[in-house]
Amino acid sequence: MGKKLYIISGEASGDLHGANVMKELFALEPDLDICFWGGDKMQAVGGTMVRHIRDLAFMGFVEVLKNLPTILRNIRFCKEDILEFKPDALLLIDYPGFNMRIAEWAKKNHIKVYYYISPTVWAWKENRVHKIKRDVFKLFCIFPFEVDFYRKHHYEIEYVGHPLLDEIKQYQQQSDQQLKLQPGDSGKPVIAMLPGSRKQELRTKLPVMLPLVDLFPQYHFVIAGAPNMELSVYQELIGDKPVEIVYGQTYPLLQQAEAAVVTSGTATLETALFEVPQVVCYIGNAISYQIAKRLVKVKYISIVNLILDKPSVVELIQHDCTTEKLAAELSAVIQGGEKRKQILDDYADLKNMLGKGGASKKVAQSLLKTI
Repeated sequence: MGKKLYIISGEASGDLHGANVMKELFALEPDLDICFWGGDKMQAVGGTMVRHIRDLAFMGFVEVLKNLPTILRNIRFCKEDILEFKPDALLLIDYPGFNMRIAEWAKKNHIKVYYYISPTVWAWKENRVHKIKRDVFKLFCIFPFEVDFYRKHHYEIEYVGHPLLDEIKQYQQQSDQQLKLQPGDSGKPVIAMLPGSRKQELRTKLPVMLPLVDLFPQYHFVIAGAPNMELSVYQELIGDKPVEIVYGQTYPLLQQAEAAVVTSGTATLETALFEVPQVVCYIGNAISYQIAKRLVKVKYISIVNLILDKPSVVELIQHDCTTEKLAAELSAVIQGGEKRKQILDDYADLKNMLGKGGASKKVAQSLLKTI
């Protein structure tokens, strides 16, 4: 009888990381029986899907409150399903609001819990460290600074490196993918716009970003379309501006871009790993932002600055995120001057700090060794 593993990821990034870990797990132990909550990428690898991420992703305090009955129903169902499946262990991937509750319940039910991608306890709700120590058998983290943070709390974790390193390396090794643009636009240098993957993000950020098109007519602006977002949502916001939207081409876009305007989140790190100077933007729901401001203890919102522990890339947050400021900062990074050089030097340091990669394989090996 093979081992049984139950995996829970609740967002697009978790689906990607989950799929990569599953590939490594099946390579090491082909008869592993996996049940999971995830998306299309995990489904393509194998195992049995229980819930799809499209029914799970809620972001921000207000959005979570509005969807609370659904979330609580999902938690109830998840517990019942785990008990029925009787796994040897749980692997929880990111998605802390949900997964931390499942971890606490699983510990009480004597189910071994592995956690991949630490909840951001170093940013806020530091007291959650004690819950992690109590409920999680093994924590795999992806940022180098997390090791010292947890050590301060007398908890040894395993640093596996950032999974994006492997994603990008794999892409670059087989990279015959050229950015496919509409005819006539390929002559101008490209500026990438990564406005996020949720409707509320697009509606707040694109109206600030789009006037840049008129201010920098010598560039071709290209939006990285989120796979879950219909074209009509972008078109309605863009109107008649000469902006192109590409789907499934974020890496080819970053490979070709001279600069980028990026929403805070994982995209800031992807942009840095492709060595594209960037300006980071964040505009949140006003209430969610006010709550977060009082609770969050980090100095920066972009992953790049957090890892480097300095303001390497400019962050324009909330009321500071205006078209005027965005234009000024974008000018500074595309003119080939001091700011551009400083960012590119910092990116080199960032890569050294992140190490060699191999995160998914390390997680799979460590999990199978101790399951």
